[in-house]
Amino acid sequence: MKAVLVSQDTKLYIGDAPKPNCSENELLVKVKATALNRADLLQKRGHYPPPIGASPILGLEMSGVVEEVGTSVKDWKIGDRVHALLPGGGYAQYAAIPAGMAMRIPDAFSFEEAAAIPEVYLTAYLNMFRLGGLKEGQTVLIHAGASGVGTAAIQLAKEAKARVIVTAGSQDKREFCLSLGADIAIDYKAGSFVDKLKEATDGKGVNLILDFIGASYWEQNIASLDIDGRLILIGTMGGSKIQNVDLGPFLFKRIQVIGTALRSQSVDQKIDLTRSFSEFAAPRFEDGRLKPIVDSVWDWEEANEAHALMEQNKNIGKIILRVQS
Repeated sequence: MKAVLVSQDTKLYIGDAPKPNCSENELLVKVKATALNRADLLQKRGHYPPPIGASPILGLEMSGVVEEVGTSVKDWKIGDRVHALLPGGGYAQYAAIPAGMAMRIPDAFSFEEAAAIPEVYLTAYLNMFRLGGLKEGQTVLIHAGASGVGTAAIQLAKEAKARVIVTAGSQDKREFCLSLGADIAIDYKAGSFVDKLKEATDGKGVNLILDFIGASYWEQNIASLDIDGRLILIGTMGGSKIQNVDLGPFLFKRIQVIGTALRSQSVDQKIDLTRSFSEFAAPRFEDGRLKPIVDSVWDWEEANEAHALMEQNKNIGKIILRVQS
């Protein structure tokens, strides 16, 4: 099969790769579209290797058509339209996935729209609800609100009847977050976000923070949390090492800090997460309460240009690669 591969100088090109086999509990999917994630940018530079046994090809999600069904699989058939989370291998013509991780694509969605869902929605669902325990009436701060995970998290939080505050670096991004349902959008480039956040919460702070930034936001995040607040650390775009940490707030504010990574979870964990998310989200995708946010669609021959766009941090929502047969 053909796949997008990485050259020694980290350039992307289309080359030949082994076609995956379909085991008894798997589906072999002919991939129609995949989506970019920041993990792809790290992996192509050797900084984020795939889990043991996973495909070394880039791509953490895909949409496509079932071409082969494992002998033990009962709920799927050839020709079904599916999308799914992957540990790797999305930038390719074929992907083999555990049948339990497949999600049915709503009839009204294109393959490009469907490819924009798995990684970001499952990440947001896992971190806000399962790990973060977000409840109705609570307030969540979502950093990088216009990112793929950010736009998914805003919608999910509003469906849970939570109050949503986001940070974003441009007026266009802040306005888009507000259009999705965010209650307040803060310009993180205008200085510390703590004062504005405290003003918006009557001095209390928020119950939950989803943070992709890490070290450079550490002190502001801790100062922004209410009693029993939870900080979910999803990424370290702003560094991973913190100097002179004051442990006091962790005690008197009873703060929890939770590190998380979706890719390294076991297959059973991902199947359980997928089923729980699907029960919650499928009817909401069908009736329009939830929607995938697609920034742009590129042919896979343009993968380098698509990566450059993500590296410039200009996208709102997901950047999609259309995979050619």
